[in-house]
Amino acid sequence: MPQHPTRRDAPTLSRRQILIGGAGTLASVSLLGLTPLARGQDALPIPDFIKWKRTDALIVHSNKTMETRRGAIGTGVVTPSDILFVRNNLPTPPETIVADRDAWEVAFSGVTAPRSMTLGELKTLGVETVATVLQCSGNGRAFFPHGASGSQWSVGAAGCVIWTGVPMREVIRALGGPESGAQYLTSTGGEELPEGLDEKSVVVERSVPLDAMEQALLAYEMNGEPLPLTHGGPLRMVIPGYYGVNNVKYVKHVALTRTQSDAKIQASGYRVRPVGEKGAPKQPSMWAMNVKSWITGPLDTAPAGRNLIHGVAFGGTESLHGVEVSLDNGENWRAAPFIGPDLGPFAWRPFVLAADLSAGEYRMVSRATDAKGNSQPRERPDNERGYGHNGWEDHGVTVTVS
Repeated sequence: MPQHPTRRDAPTLSRRQILIGGAGTLASVSLLGLTPLARGQDALPIPDFIKWKRTDALIVHSNKTMETRRGAIGTGVVTPSDILFVRNNLPTPPETIVADRDAWEVAFSGVTAPRSMTLGELKTLGVETVATVLQCSGNGRAFFPHGASGSQWSVGAAGCVIWTGVPMREVIRALGGPESGAQYLTSTGGEELPEGLDEKSVVVERSVPLDAMEQALLAYEMNGEPLPLTHGGPLRMVIPGYYGVNNVKYVKHVALTRTQSDAKIQASGYRVRPVGEKGAPKQPSMWAMNVKSWITGPLDTAPAGRNLIHGVAFGGTESLHGVEVSLDNGENWRAAPFIGPDLGPFAWRPFVLAADLSAGEYRMVSRATDAKGNSQPRERPDNERGYGHNGWEDHGVTVTVS
């Protein structure tokens, strides 16, 4: 089996260290650890809409994409909002849309009694809270050798979030149920679209199989607080177990449809296709997430003796069965117990393995298995856009023990 070049994550650096560290500091940081600076670009400015976040815990890829540093994830069951990654397809709407949250209006169609409802009205229909992994489809793209286009995410385009909102199934029930023949739940974002472009080429509109409606939420709170504008406030569609692109921000229209949306982001975007091929509607869409895990510490060095090797694992739409850790790149495996509370099938589970390590170099990898017996493969699923990477080998870390 071919071996792939070893990739290391950078040590966690404070923002002050990054700014004053000089050339020596920058040269020591891996491409995956600090992408913009390590590639010789100027330090990217922190956009206003994320200045409330802990920027020392984020890698800024662009003005719309920020990745959580691997070391910042640690052993947390829930990812704090101020270190959660950011991925926006369009410019963030103005703060005015969250000035009166309950006045936000959503149009519903494809139901027996179509109508528009304000968030205030929706809140009277029911409330649920669910913990889910929010993950970008391209999380792990940086490991693909063919140079897939898009943000070069390592592992930090993911987090575990607690959402509170209105159950979508209750909304549809209140509107008389689906129209005959409905097969998809289609959500449209409320961002302002650039002028002079075909609306369908830029609008964020995603369709998912209708059965996802049973778990879907119209979420207005995140981690116990009003949903930030940065992450889709005042209202966001949340599809537990599905990749982030399906969790449409600033949701303005929800339709039950016979066919998938013809918007570019659905018709040809976020499609799994062979390297070199263009996107097309017949290719698999980035819907349900697959089983995945990675180590969050130690990442680079460790002292000889007793060490706790920790990480996170999740099953996508399935609950987890277990996770294993190898210290020799998959030659030998040991079961790693979960730690912390189980927040349900869509959440991630932190794990830890206690190991006595002597001096030397270790290639540490993890491999999760879901309740249906699906385990992470060794290698990545090669595809044009670098989607759905859950191969365990690339996600490992090389740790020097001394």
